[in-house]
Amino acid sequence: MDLINPVLSAIKNIRMQDILDIAIIAFMIFAFFTWFKTRASRFVLLGIILLGAVYIAARFLQLYLTTIVLQSFFAIVLFVLVVIFQEDLRSFFERLALLGNLRKKARPLSDLEKTSEIITHAAVELAKKNIGALIVLQGDTHLDRHLNGGTKLDGLASEALLESIFDPHSDGHDGAVVIKGDRVTMFGCHLPLSTNTAKYGNIGLRHTAALGLAERSDAMCVVVSEETGTISLAYQGLLTRINNAAALHKELERFYMRNAPRKKSHPAVAWFKENSREKIIALVLACILWFAFGYQREIVRRNFIVPIEYRNVPSSWRIEEPRLTEAKVILQGPQQAFYLLDERSLKLSLDLSSVSATKQEFILSKDMVNAPSNLSVTEIKPAKTYIYASRLIAGSFPVQVTTQNALPKNLSLQRITISPYKIRVLYDSRLNPDNIRLQTEPIDLQKITATATLDAKVALPAGVYLPDGKPPALRVIIRVKEK
Repeated sequence: MDLINPVLSAIKNIRMQDILDIAIIAFMIFAFFTWFKTRASRFVLLGIILLGAVYIAARFLQLYLTTIVLQSFFAIVLFVLVVIFQEDLRSFFERLALLGNLRKKARPLSDLEKTSEIITHAAVELAKKNIGALIVLQGDTHLDRHLNGGTKLDGLASEALLESIFDPHSDGHDGAVVIKGDRVTMFGCHLPLSTNTAKYGNIGLRHTAALGLAERSDAMCVVVSEETGTISLAYQGLLTRINNAAALHKELERFYMRNAPRKKSHPAVAWFKENSREKIIALVLACILWFAFGYQREIVRRNFIVPIEYRNVPSSWRIEEPRLTEAKVILQGPQQAFYLLDERSLKLSLDLSSVSATKQEFILSKDMVNAPSNLSVTEIKPAKTYIYASRLIAGSFPVQVTTQNALPKNLSLQRITISPYKIRVLYDSRLNPDNIRLQTEPIDLQKITATATLDAKVALPAGVYLPDGKPPALRVIIRVKEK
C-alpha cells in the first residue's frame, strides 16, 4: 500500500508536459532497442541497462553509497558507449541520413520478387555443382566502408550473370557479388570477417565474411558452400542454414518485402503492430524513469533577486529618482523545475501606462513576474512601491557657451559662436521656462593657441532632459587673433 499511494498520486498529478516527456523518452528507448537487439554488442548494452536499473532502485531506496558510486560511473559512460558502439552508432546515423530519401519512388515489388527467384535458382544451381558463391543483398545501410577491392558493375541481375561471375575460371569468383534492388552493382568484393564464429563450429572463409557483414549492416548474405554444396543465410548477425530452395525463396521475399513494403490502408495501426513487445518495454521503462527522476514530489522554495522593468512609460512623462530597481521574489515548485530555470531571465514588469503627476502606490503582484508555468510566486518583497512622476513639456532654448581660465597672453578674443544656437529639450511642467538656462560644459581657453572649432556638450539643469536621451551635436567656434 505504501508503494501504491505514491504511484496513484503521480498519476493524479500528471500533466501534458509529463506525457510528452514520457513519449519522447519511450521513443528513444524503442529506437535503441530495435537497433541494438540484432547487434553483437547488445549484451554490453544490456549490462548498462541493468546497472541503470540498479541505480534507479538505489536512488528510490536511498542507498547512499551505491548511488554515489553509480553516479560516478555514469559520468564517464558516454565515452564508454562511443568506444563500444562506434560501429553501431555510425550505422545508426547513416540510417538517419537516409530518412530524407523516404519520399523517393520505391521499386515495384514485382520486380524484386523476380530478382529473388533469380537469386534462388542461381544459388541452387551453384550448390548442385559445388561451386562456392557469396551474394550480398544490400539494404538501407551503405556498404562502401565495409567492402575492399571489387569491380563496379551496373547490370540487371540474371542467372547467367551470377553463374558466370562465380565460375571457377572467373577472376572474381572468390569475392562477393553486391546486388541492390534488381541490379548487380559490384563483384569480386572482400568483406570484413566476423570474430563471433565459435558457436558455428568450423565454418569456411565465405561464411565468416558473410557473418561479418551481417553483424555490421542490414544486408542479407547468401552463401553457397564449395565443400558441402549447402546454402546458408547471414542476416542480422546470425548465420542460418537453408534446407531447400523454397525456404531460400521465402527468406529472400521477406527481405525484399521489408525494403519495399506494400501500401497499407492503416499505416498507424501497422506501426503499432510491428515490434509491439519492444514498444511496450520502452513505454514501461520510460514511465519508470519518469517516476524515478521526473516525478515532481518534493516542493521547495527559493529566493531570487529580480530586476524591475518599468514598461509603457508615456513619452511625455518621466519617472523620478529614487525608484525601486530590484525586488526579492520567492518561487515555489518541484526541485526538478529549478534545474531548468535560468534565473537571469527572471524579471518583474511594472506597467506605468496610467502614471500621473501625483505620488502613486503600485502593488507588486505575482502576475508581474515571468516565472515558468511549473513554478509559482509565493511572495514578493517589498509588496508595494511608490512612483513619483512628472509631466514633461517640450521647448527650445538658447545655449550659452561657458568658458574657464584666460587665453594665452599673446592672443585676444574676437568672438565665440555656437551652432545650433537653440536646442530642443523636455522640462518639468513645474519649472518656469523663463528661468531655464542651458549652458555648455566649461571650455578651457588656456588651451587655445589659434582660431579653433570645438565639439561641446550641454550641461542640463535639474528638471530638464534631452529627447530620447540623445545629446545634441554642438559646435563652438572660438575666433582669436595675435596681439
